[in-house]
Amino acid sequence: MKVLSVNVGRARAVPYTDHPQGTGIDKRPVDGPVRVAAPGPKGIGGSGLAGDTVCAKEHHGGDEQAVYAVAREDLDAWERELGRPLRDGMFGENITTRGLDVSGALIGERWRIGSELVLEVTSGRIPCGTFQGHLGEKKWVRRFTERGAPGAYLRVIAPGEIQAGDSVAIVHRPDHEVTVALCFRALTTERTLLPRLLMAGAALHSEAATAADAYVRKYG
Repeated sequence: MKVLSVNVGRARAVPYTDHPQGTGIDKRPVDGPVRVAAPGPKGIGGSGLAGDTVCAKEHHGGDEQAVYAVAREDLDAWERELGRPLRDGMFGENITTRGLDVSGALIGERWRIGSELVLEVTSGRIPCGTFQGHLGEKKWVRRFTERGAPGAYLRVIAPGEIQAGDSVAIVHRPDHEVTVALCFRALTTERTLLPRLLMAGAALHSEAATAADAYVRKYG
């Protein structure tokens, strides 16, 4: 299991968002090490990666979404379906991995990358209109949602540097069965799964926990 690429993006104006700063979704692989640290609360903090831009901080970035990871295997599957190349970083991910089941990771699972950095899985990525505009594929949000392999958001447990070629070691697996994929389905297409998310405890993204709590209060 390893990091194929570390990807960062700069803000640029595009026709598919009206955000005054544009978007930083178009991330590109970089050479050399990149510092990763907790960026601060959502709405204030941006990306956990030095040099990476988050524009719409009300929706993206912050401590619980400090890093976004996508498996190269998932990009390869989409390449075959879409009939076009998808470079590392094309989904707006900060790290592209090889040999790691990112969407099958457990909420609260911890990864050590390189010698210092430790990340913890919090949730899956929910697709948006900016993502669809960036890909330029019709009905992309629906297709991405139906596939159910969203990649993982992670929080920073121990800061450190990361670079292409770093090994990834799973250093903690929680004692539950709440995967990134299950969390994604619960928040999108299968709301009846929401109560199961609470098994993930404090590691669960706070917004997912709020949705699960609300469902339980309403339906029991």
